[in-house]
Amino acid sequence: MLRIVYKQVGGLDVHKKTVVATRMRVTAEERVEWETETFGTTTPDLFQLHDWLYAWELSHVAMESTGDYWKPVYNILQDSFAVWLVNAQHVKHVSGRKTDVKDSEWLAELMLHGLLKASFIPPKLQRALREMTRYRTTLVQERARVVNRVQKLLEGANIKLSSIATDIMGISARAMLAEIAAGQTDAAWLADLARGRMRNKIPELEKALTGLVQPHHRFLLAKQLGHIDFLEEQIEEISVEIGQHLERMSWPGERSQPGTDAEAEEGAQVADESELPLTWDAAVALLDTIPGVDRRVAEVMLAEMGLDMSRFATADHLASWTGLAPGNHQSGARRYSGRTTKGNRSLSSVMVQAAWAAVRTKDTFVKARYHRLAARRGKKRAIVAVAHSLLVSSWHMLTYQQPYHELGADYFDERKKESKVNYLVRRLEKLTGGSVSIELQPAAA
Repeated sequence: MLRIVYKQVGGLDVHKKTVVATRMRVTAEERVEWETETFGTTTPDLFQLHDWLYAWELSHVAMESTGDYWKPVYNILQDSFAVWLVNAQHVKHVSGRKTDVKDSEWLAELMLHGLLKASFIPPKLQRALREMTRYRTTLVQERARVVNRVQKLLEGANIKLSSIATDIMGISARAMLAEIAAGQTDAAWLADLARGRMRNKIPELEKALTGLVQPHHRFLLAKQLGHIDFLEEQIEEISVEIGQHLERMSWPGERSQPGTDAEAEEGAQVADESELPLTWDAAVALLDTIPGVDRRVAEVMLAEMGLDMSRFATADHLASWTGLAPGNHQSGARRYSGRTTKGNRSLSSVMVQAAWAAVRTKDTFVKARYHRLAARRGKKRAIVAVAHSLLVSSWHMLTYQQPYHELGADYFDERKKESKVNYLVRRLEKLTGGSVSIELQPAAA
């Protein structure tokens, strides 16, 4: 007999147009009774669902949903119940008779016995921040696609500007493209628009800008440049709004608390009572100290994982939730594929993006770690490992409110310096067939 943990619970199976709801409670005679109803998903229908659940004074409501259909339901119920959004895969793995009952009844029964685990749902202000950062990411990706279309169009017109200019949307290249779209065909005149170091490439630019531009090329190029201008304007406006939203979230009266809205204060831990709590703006500045992380990346990181790290027991829990932790597929003594687990795709992708930028920095620990791993495991595995390291560092930085501490490019050599020297000596002896001794001399002044 399974122990009853919650005596008044509900289960919701959420679809696009309907919500199948089951309310379940334990009576004074220790009997379990339940009722099942189907509701629509419009706001008036969801208020009817709220009243129907509230009539039995339920404490917890579990719901399973596909896509974002859970959001309207959560918006209505979050202030009156402890709403748990459960992972469908987790429910599937719980043994029982799910095929014999409705999904909502099975969810309610599992909740009754405390066999469900709630997914992390951010507070309202963080959800708003998350929606804005995700939309900005979509616009940035769309801009990259349009830039690729411009490059494809130029190739079709025999314009080889991308072979000379690293960025065809740079100041010099953009001015040239605008003149081409306006009808200019003189390659020497176009090349003279180069600025800065690009002026050293004027002879090459004249050759690259000599093409066979047709009227339809100019028409499409003008439209594509206009589309890029529009996207850049939208990205900038959203970035300004995100910055203002972070400022509002940093105000004492508006600062989001740990956990979900229904459990605001639960799990809060402050190491030093005299220490001021970390604000969202301060957290962005803190994460900005990580190699490869700029303000935009820091905003995305905070929007996805939040400010309070107490919801993740350890840094490894955060890495697993993100999907940057190795899989643990083992049976008996045999270990199978260790590919990374599924997780928060928005956060994992931005961490990989930050990792690629970090490994291009000079004299840093992450660059040394990347090259150390890439030689043995390949570039892709190495970059995921670097992304994992950056994420682990961010957990410690936000937990202890400390800036990034650079270990240095020689960290791995200094960590086991003596064994490294002995290894190299043995290698020399093996290659030369003789005895090798090292005599240390003071460095020249």
